[in-house]
Amino acid sequence: MAAQKHLICRSVEVVEAGDGVRFNVPGDDLHGGAAFVVRYGGRLHAYLNRCAHVPVELDWMPGKFFDLTGHLLVCAVHGAHYDPRNGRCVMGPCKGGALRALSVVEEHGAVYLVTEGGG
Repeated sequence: MAAQKHLICRSVEVVEAGDGVRFNVPGDDLHGGAAFVVRYGGRLHAYLNRCAHVPVELDWMPGKFFDLTGHLLVCAVHGAHYDPRNGRCVMGPCKGGALRALSVVEEHGAVYLVTEGGG
């Protein structure tokens, strides 16, 4: 089946190392649910909003994913730190684990989630 694009937000809403934009991914509990997109290193990175340690949402307040340095994503519950470029846990209880990455594209001033088939 062909890939489908789902509008997340306007590009200007995803600021470099700033607040992430939350959205929902269609699908079952394993593949869908709460998600977020951030901009880091000039690129967009999107993940399911689910810690690799315990399946809880990362942000301590809606959209607050980066640590104080603006270089790592942090889980507010157990302190796991993730590299925003690849979602890998670099510090904390799930070191070596990773966030589940999502496919996003930026076109014509908008950010889209890309899914396969009818999702």
